[in-house]
Amino acid sequence: GQAGTWLNADMRAAYRRLHALGHAHCAEAWDGDRLVGGLYGVTLGGAFFGESMFALAPNASKIVFVTLLKALDDAGYTLIDCQVYTEHLATFGAVEWPRRRFRRALDAGLHLRPDPVWPDNFNAE
Repeated sequence: GQAGTWLNADMRAAYRRLHALGHAHCAEAWDGDRLVGGLYGVTLGGAFFGESMFALAPNASKIVFVTLLKALDDAGYTLIDCQVYTEHLATFGAVEWPRRRFRRALDAGLHLRPDPVWPDNFNAE
């Protein structure tokens, strides 16, 4: 329902580069051969910065998000930044933090080296 997107050619190229460097990732939900939902974001150390979610089938992005939360936690990630607090994200446990608390968590998370969550055989080209 949007008139346009900020994901222009320059942003797509930047994300491909971030992916090649091991920082940009996506998690997807498929129904057979049809992509029905997902999300993408950037990792730095033990922090995941969610960028955007989409769903083409009911609850698809929610299922991806919950599955990813568990995988990130199991791998040793300590911070998930959803950028904008919403009531929807609050249903998953999101809470707003004061800037000082966020900076402390970010500083600690950036120094972590969690286990891999995403396969490394994806070709971003």
